[in-house]
Amino acid sequence: MPTTEQFSQAANRWDLETLYTDLASAKGKRLTPVEKLHLRGLLCGYSPSEIAEKLGKNPKGVETDLCATIYRYVKSLVDKCSEKIENWRNITEWLEEAGYICNSPAKVPASGDFSDKFNITNITFQNNQITIDVFLQITVPLPQEASIQNLDL
Repeated sequence: MPTTEQFSQAANRWDLETLYTDLASAKGKRLTPVEKLHLRGLLCGYSPSEIAEKLGKNPKGVETDLCATIYRYVKSLVDKCSEKIENWRNITEWLEEAGYICNSPAKVPASGDFSDKFNITNITFQNNQITIDVFLQITVPLPQEASIQNLDL
């Protein structure tokens, strides 16, 4: 039985909910859990054979399923019905071009020493989850006209 945990890292880069909704429109009904699973596998960069291996399935079966489902829906969604899929990577390329990539998280500048700005204060492992507590200090300069006396503290 497919679970949402399998290939869940796809959610870090892709707008899965919008993609599921739009592909369901192209299909004419909701995607099945297996279709979502195979799609997430592709979005994680796995080939159909690698997806099959990770799921303990027959590689030809996964490839056949993808051709009959996800590949058709994506081609319809991105208006490439007449184009041939040369490689499974075409699917992720077309979806990226169509704007289904999430915005990248903010990057911390590479220069500077931030060791005094944040500290990991605790790490716990419980119920298959890792919790990391972080102390973060952000310093914001005051505008020139502001002074400590006229701040409501």
